[in-house]
Amino acid sequence: MGLEEAGDLVLHIILSKIGPENTARVACVSKRLKVSASEDSLWSIFSSHDLNISTPLGPHGDPSPSFKAAYQSWRESFRMYPWHLVKRVGRCWDNLKRWLRLNFPEAEATLRKGATEEDLEEFESALKVKLPLPTRLLYRFVDGQEPSSSSNGLIGGYSVYSHEVNVYLLPLKEVIRETNETMSDLFGISNGSNYIVVAASATASLKLFFLDCTDGQLYTGTSTRQMLPCVPESLVRSVHDVDGDQQQDAMLLWLEEHGRRLQTGVIKVREEEKIKSISLFPEVSPLCSVAVTNGVQVRASSVFIPEVSNLRGQPPAYWYAYSIRMSLVPEGCFLNGRHHSSCQLYWRHWIIRADDEVIDKVNGEAVIGKYPLLQAEEEEFVYESCSSFPTTSGSIEGSFTFVPGSLRDPKGSQFEVKVEEFPLKLPDYIF
Repeated sequence: MGLEEAGDLVLHIILSKIGPENTARVACVSKRLKVSASEDSLWSIFSSHDLNISTPLGPHGDPSPSFKAAYQSWRESFRMYPWHLVKRVGRCWDNLKRWLRLNFPEAEATLRKGATEEDLEEFESALKVKLPLPTRLLYRFVDGQEPSSSSNGLIGGYSVYSHEVNVYLLPLKEVIRETNETMSDLFGISNGSNYIVVAASATASLKLFFLDCTDGQLYTGTSTRQMLPCVPESLVRSVHDVDGDQQQDAMLLWLEEHGRRLQTGVIKVREEEKIKSISLFPEVSPLCSVAVTNGVQVRASSVFIPEVSNLRGQPPAYWYAYSIRMSLVPEGCFLNGRHHSSCQLYWRHWIIRADDEVIDKVNGEAVIGKYPLLQAEEEEFVYESCSSFPTTSGSIEGSFTFVPGSLRDPKGSQFEVKVEEFPLKLPDYIF
């Protein structure tokens, strides 16, 4: 039986399976097939699958008379790009926006409307570069962020003592300004470099991300101006190939990986003093360790800090920030058959390793000058510190000494709380 003999429902199912391109070809066969291939219910399926739209909207958010018209306007607007790449970039932004809408709407509100082809041509002319195709498409969908707050960066960050980082995506106009200023001031390179600054910290602490428009790799700088790749080199390919089907530059891979970490809960929004931001400290195993001792839970994880690292030194200094989160389980502290509603930290003990060799042991009172008092059903006590390592891989483990009750009014003997080993390792993806 041919398509001409198929019933309407069967024909609808077949067309929905063969996709929009083949459906358009089927429409040329006969009047009946043309009518079936033009049904808007069919094109709503294609629009949902390819463009993630549930109402007929064009690429600029303008209403279309039908899903078919909307789909055609998208294809026309992005006709100069490989369609599979358009869909992939669209999914990347859809995933990020969906997560932001649910978890961090303040940051979603800073995302700018996509740039036009004219905007991109002016940009390339101003900086004398040719953007990799995936990055060009990323800006077609979203032209970076409006820096409305130093905590609303899409990439997020960390804080250690007075060093605060929160990275946001630069809009094209800011890329031009930041690139011209930075490449001249930091590297002595005038207009015409293949590097452009695409992301930066909105805080006083300097952290920048540079896209190499020639090979499509994304870099960040160290304290000695050494460029570190932010994405595995082996994954970046075909960044200027219009006809291929394997185009992926570091910018797209970086944002896809960031979206994956957000969606899977590897990193989350943290709120401190009513200010929300995306924290880059991992929240799940194996990057975050968890241990519970006598009702005291301690979570620990780290993040690489490239901007203060010195990899040219002898030995090199790889700096890591680490976050320690401690809390009491709801039942409180349990010690020698008795429950206590509170306990207080007195002492810390650290064993620090580089490449599995012990390089330091630390014993001392308090943590960052504080003696946190933990109480049942209260929020975690969180503190950050940092350490440098001579190698790309290390770890920290140890324990805290607590007293049940409080230091002023102890309810029993001191006890040790384990801090499970957590890694400090140069990551494949640097954020």
